[in-house]
Amino acid sequence: MDVMPSRLPLLILLLGLLQPASGALAPVLGIGAPIGTATRNLTLPEQPLPGFFAIWSVIFLAYILFAIACLRAREPWMDRIAVPLAWAGFFNVVWMLSAQLVAVQPLDFLLLFPIALASWMAAFRVDRLRETGWSPKKALADCVAALLAGWITVAIAISIPLTVRSLTSLGATDAPWQMLWLTLVPAGFAAWMFARYVSRSWWYFIALGWGLVGIVLNNWYVTGMNWLAIMTGLVLAILICLRLFRGADGSVIPA
Repeated sequence: MDVMPSRLPLLILLLGLLQPASGALAPVLGIGAPIGTATRNLTLPEQPLPGFFAIWSVIFLAYILFAIACLRAREPWMDRIAVPLAWAGFFNVVWMLSAQLVAVQPLDFLLLFPIALASWMAAFRVDRLRETGWSPKKALADCVAALLAGWITVAIAISIPLTVRSLTSLGATDAPWQMLWLTLVPAGFAAWMFARYVSRSWWYFIALGWGLVGIVLNNWYVTGMNWLAIMTGLVLAILICLRLFRGADGSVIPA
């Protein structure tokens, strides 16, 4: 038996524990700068409220539960999901360490893309399993893959204005509408791509919607830019309506 596949569930469990641990490196041990320090208290209009980033705890929990499910009763299909999830977890650890120890915004932005690629691949593979029947374990795999894919979409979208600011002289509240659209347009396009070509999972839209609601509340209660909040809410409503009434093809090739 190949050693790597036999140890894959343990690797997933290890990465599931390393991700929150690596994210706590700065706040707990005082090494480096905590993630988000550079943007804290800047009232950036395209950022969700800080409390909305707690969705990471749900993602980590689902990731660990999937690892435990693999350890307890491993099924043949699990390896195909575990491999891209392992890569996503690995690159997530790399990103978290970079964000705390290096803290170079363009680099942190680029490091998000391998996580997105791996999580989208995992979501695609789970979606293909729908044709072979459904089960609680497959539902759990769908949850962790699509939830991570959705939240990484948010992370990439809100990082675009941060990267633009880091490369220019723009301040936190300069060009707020342009910065908001730099977030909403890529997020909306990614949502269409995911539903059209990757997965039919609603977990992706739950994560994406959670992030956009955070932006709405940030602009309504913190920045005072109410029209930005209204526009973000409108974009979210359009995305949900399109998913509800136009459906999703996911990994199924339309006839």
